[in-house]
Amino acid sequence: MGIGKLKSHIMKVTTIILQILIMTAVSLAVQAQATQNEKLHIIVIGAHPDDPDKVGGTAHKWALLGHDVLLVSLTSGDAGHQTLKPAKLAKIRREEARRAGEAIGVRYITLNNHDGKLMPTYKNRLEVIRLIREHKADVVIFPRPYDYHPDHRYTGTLVLDAAYMVTVPRILPKVPHLEKNPVFLYMSDGFVHPEPFKPDVCVIIDDVIEKKIDMYHQHTSQMYEWLPYNRGGLADVPATESERRAWLGKTRKNSSNAAPYREKLIELYGQDKGSAARYCEAFQDSGYGTRLTKDNIKKYFPFIDN
Repeated sequence: MGIGKLKSHIMKVTTIILQILIMTAVSLAVQAQATQNEKLHIIVIGAHPDDPDKVGGTAHKWALLGHDVLLVSLTSGDAGHQTLKPAKLAKIRREEARRAGEAIGVRYITLNNHDGKLMPTYKNRLEVIRLIREHKADVVIFPRPYDYHPDHRYTGTLVLDAAYMVTVPRILPKVPHLEKNPVFLYMSDGFVHPEPFKPDVCVIIDDVIEKKIDMYHQHTSQMYEWLPYNRGGLADVPATESERRAWLGKTRKNSSNAAPYREKLIELYGQDKGSAARYCEAFQDSGYGTRLTKDNIKKYFPFIDN
C-alpha cells in the first residue's frame, strides 16, 4: 500500500473511530439523564447507630445501581456501653456509623438525641419530617413500633406519625413538602404481638452478605464490646481483627437467614433462585404511604428478577 493510500485509510479509520466515540458519548449522556430521572431516594431510619445496618445488603444493592441512599440513627447511641462515658461513646459511634456507610458507599448520619430517652414528641416528629423531605425520599424504611427497646418502638411511631405529614405544606413550611408520599416499609422482626411481621417483598443478598458483615464490623463498640457484655458472652469475643471479623460473620449471618421467607422469595425470583437463596432481607408495606404493588415493586427494587 502506498503512502497516499495509507494516509487515506488512516483518515477513514480515524473518522469512523471519532463517529463511534461521539455516538457512545451521546448514548452515555442519554443513559445518564435517564438514570438521573429514574434515580431513587431511599432513607433508612433506625434508633441507634448499627440499626439501619439490618438492611445493609439491600442498601448496598441500591447504591451499586447509583441510587441515593441515606442511613439515619435518631439517637447518638450514647448509652450502649458498659464502661465508656456518654459523650465519648457518642463520638465513637458517630464515627463507626460513618465508616459503616462508607463500607457500602452510602451516607450514614447520627442525630443528637440521647440513647434510651427518645420520645415521640412533636419536636422529634418534625425532625423526622425534615429528614424525609430533605432527602426527597421515594422509599422510607424503619422498624415496626413493636419491640423490646423503647427507642425502637418510638422510632417506628415517629416515622408513622410523619408519614402523611411529609406531604402537608403547612407543617414545617420552611422545608418544601413532598408532592408524592413515599413508600413506607417496615424492616423485618421476630415479634408476634400484637401481630407478626408479614413480608411483602424479600431481597436476596447472597452476593452482598459479606458487605453487610463489613458494615457491622465497623461498630466495634457494639459488636465486640457492649452487645457481648450485655448478653454475657464477652469472653467469647476473639482477640485479633481477622478472628473477630470471622466470628462476627458466623454470628450475624443467621439474622439474614432466607429460610423463613422461602415462599415469598420463590414468588418474586422464581423456583430456582428463590429456592437456592441463603440470605435475604424482608420488608413489609406499612400502608401509611404509597402502596407497594406487583406493578411498582420492580421500580422500587430494580434488582429483583426471575
